Amino acid sequence: MELKLILTVLLVVSSTATSDDYVRPQPRKTLHLPWDSKLYSYPQQIHVSLAGDKHMRVTWINDDKSAPSVVEYGKVSGKYDAIAEGETTSYSYLLYSSGKIHHAVIGPLEDNSVYFYRCSGQGPELQLKTPPSQFPISFAVAGDLGQTGWTKSTLDHIEQCNYDVHLLPGDLSYADYLQNRWDTFGRLVQPLASARPWMVTQGNHEVEKIPLLKDGFVSYNSRWKMPFEESGSSSNLYYSFEVAGVHIIMLGSYADYDVYSDQNKWLKEDLSKVDRKKTPWLLALFHVPWYNSNKAHQGEGDDMMEAMEPLLYDARVDLVLAGHVHAYERSKRVYNGRLDPCGAVHITIGDGGNREGLAAEYIDPQPKWSEFREASFGHGELKIVNSSHAFWSWHRNDDDEPVKSDDIWLTSLVNSGCVDQKRNELRNTLTAP
Repeated sequence: MELKLILTVLLVVSSTATSDDYVRPQPRKTLHLPWDSKLYSYPQQIHVSLAGDKHMRVTWINDDKSAPSVVEYGKVSGKYDAIAEGETTSYSYLLYSSGKIHHAVIGPLEDNSVYFYRCSGQGPELQLKTPPSQFPISFAVAGDLGQTGWTKSTLDHIEQCNYDVHLLPGDLSYADYLQNRWDTFGRLVQPLASARPWMVTQGNHEVEKIPLLKDGFVSYNSRWKMPFEESGSSSNLYYSFEVAGVHIIMLGSYADYDVYSDQNKWLKEDLSKVDRKKTPWLLALFHVPWYNSNKAHQGEGDDMMEAMEPLLYDARVDLVLAGHVHAYERSKRVYNGRLDPCGAVHITIGDGGNREGLAAEYIDPQPKWSEFREASFGHGELKIVNSSHAFWSWHRNDDDEPVKSDDIWLTSLVNSGCVDQKRNELRNTLTAP
C-alpha cells in the first residue's frame, strides 16, 4: 500500500514538472457555420482596424450590391451624429464572386472611448472601443487561427481578456482557394473584430496564387485593408502604425524583402522616422519566424533574417512576434544567432487553432537562445505598462480554459541603455577622421 502511494505521488509530480510532459488535447474539426439568409442580407463580416491618428477603418460586406458605403456612428446608442462615406471593391476568383466589400474611415475619434455604429444604414447596431493614447495599453496576440473548434476556444479566451488591439502575424482563414471559407471566417471573428481593432499581416495561406490565372493575395488585399498608405508603403503586405507609445512594424514574409526590394527600402525609411521619445517601444510582426527550434519549417526565415535582422537590430526593436510554426516558443534577447542584451525577444505564436494541428517535435538540445517552448494551442497577451516595462504572458488552451503557462517582464531597450549606445556608435562613426 505504501509503495503504491509513493508511485502515485511520483507520477503526479512527474506529470506537472515541465511543459514537455503536458498531455496535449486532440485536434478538433473544422467549424461549419449555419446559413441564415435573413442575417446575411445585412452587412456582415464586419471588422475594424487602425487607420492613422485618431481614425479607424470599418470594413464590411453586403450581398446587396446597391447597399450604400456609409458608416453612421456616435457615442450614444441609437444616436449617430457623424457619418463617413467609404470606398467599395469586389473580386472574382474562378467560379466565385465576392459580395460588395466596403472600407470606410471614421474619425477623428476620442481616445479610449466607446462608439456605437451601423453600416450601410441597416442591420444591428455594433459598438467599438478606441485604444488609449498613452500607457498602459494591452494587446491580444494569436496567429494561424483557421476555423476549428480550437479556433473558437482561442477566440473565447481572447474575448475574456481586457485588450485594446489584436495583433495577428499571418494565416487568417485557411481558406486555401475555397473562397467561401473567407466568408465563414469573417463571420466567425466578427464579434471580436468589430469591437476592437485587428491589425494583421499575411501568411502563406493568404497567397492563393494560381499561375497564369490569378495573382497572389487577391482575397486578402480585398478583404483586409490595412493602413499601408497612411504609413508610406506602396503595398498592403507591409506597413506600420503607432498606438499609445508603441511603434509597430508589420512586415511581409511573402513580399520581396532583399536589400534592393521596395519593402526593404520602405523599412529603412520607416525606421528612420521612429522617435523613441514619442514611442519608446518598438515591435515587429511577420509570419515566418527567424528563431525557431521546432523541427517544422526549419530555415524558412533565414533569407529574410539575413536581409532585415541588421535593420531591426540597429533600430533596437524590443520584441518580434511571428507565426507559421504551429507551436509556441519564446527566446532570450538574441541577434545573429547569439545572445545579445540589445537584441530582440522573438516569440513564435502560430498556435491559434488551425486545422493542420500542432508541430510537436523540437530540436534537441534546446538552443541557448531558446527560453521556453511548447506545442499547444493558445494566445498571448502583452500589457505595456509604461515606457520602461511590459508584461508578456502566454495562455494555453487547456480543456477550454485559458491557463497561463509562460510569462516574463520585459524592459524596453530605450531604458536598458542600448538605444543610447547605438547613438554613440553612430556619432563616433560620423566624427571619425
